[in-house]
Amino acid sequence: MNEEDFGFETQAIRGQLERTQYLEHSVPLYLTSSFVFEDAEDMRASFADEKERNIYSRYSNPNTIEFINKVCQMEGAETGFAFASGMAAVYSTFAALLKSGDHIVSASSVFGATHSLFVNYFPKWNIETTYFDINAPETIESCIQPNTKILFAESPTNPAVDIIDLDLLGKIAKKHNLILIIDNCFATPYLQQPIKWGADLVIHSATKLMDGQGRVLGGITVGRSDLIKDIYLFSRLTGPTLSPFNAWVLSKSLETLAVRLEKHCENALKVAEFLENHPQVNKVKYPFLKSHPQYAIAQKQMKLGGNIVAFEIKGGIEAGRAFLDKIKLCSLSPNLGDTRTIVTHPASTTHSKLSVEERLAVSITDGLVRVSVGLETVADVIADLEQALS
Repeated sequence: MNEEDFGFETQAIRGQLERTQYLEHSVPLYLTSSFVFEDAEDMRASFADEKERNIYSRYSNPNTIEFINKVCQMEGAETGFAFASGMAAVYSTFAALLKSGDHIVSASSVFGATHSLFVNYFPKWNIETTYFDINAPETIESCIQPNTKILFAESPTNPAVDIIDLDLLGKIAKKHNLILIIDNCFATPYLQQPIKWGADLVIHSATKLMDGQGRVLGGITVGRSDLIKDIYLFSRLTGPTLSPFNAWVLSKSLETLAVRLEKHCENALKVAEFLENHPQVNKVKYPFLKSHPQYAIAQKQMKLGGNIVAFEIKGGIEAGRAFLDKIKLCSLSPNLGDTRTIVTHPASTTHSKLSVEERLAVSITDGLVRVSVGLETVADVIADLEQALS
């Protein structure tokens, strides 16, 4: 059988580096800063990019190569580059592909740090961003300017769990010759492959569900080889590379991604159904709840609904704070995608610096709570949410 004929789980588990002379069953750690050359000609040809080989771990390392190859297989991508964090991946991808005077069209509902890059830092280099309303996709084309180079979105979004039609974005990007970049962190390649819908590049914070246990930071961008080449050359110079140790951890984590996601999604749907019927909750958003505004789109492009549930608690910011104070089992943390269930109240924490108007523009109400549903016995998670809501 050819590698491409294997199933997702088989590729994730069996997609390993070649064994060394020691015939190890599990891939070893390559904790080395650099690599040696056979002679002067080998060294010259390697630095001239005439050979594909490891030179220096800031450029590449066997462990990072294995991790990249696995994610490329999962996403259906040509190649990729791995980073020290998800935000290193976001920044380096945009910085490598944009120049002064370029323009970005982005969904308005994006991760807070990504938003800060777009509005606080990129304008310093004369790179502007226009946001479109995720609930009004018909307005996207009106945001495109002659100098627009990138169309960007997350789906599902952070933290409001909105869904964007990736097929529509792919068609718009192709029509206007734009680079379509999708942050696929919430879905992972097990649930969704944006390249199938027309994405040129896919970004992940591997810190989240790819690691899945809250251990290491990591990020990755995969997609078209011509674009990745620019990202690689930029990153080779600027140094945001993923460490070999973290790459080794993440590559091992991918072996259980499918089985973990199945359970995460099963638990999350049960939590969402519980919250939807709770008297202290105004509304619940989970992609595979029929009440979700983009339920039909989620069904079309996602295998399951993911592990993030967003709900609006009655009583606004004070009720949200009181809810957090009553939590006993679940964790209060800014992370997500962990084995442990995590709850966050964006209006009083991660998005507290935004005005009420700015928060509402990206679907963050005063009472919005984000739950990253873990792998505990789901009845225990529901019981903790129940007592905190009562």
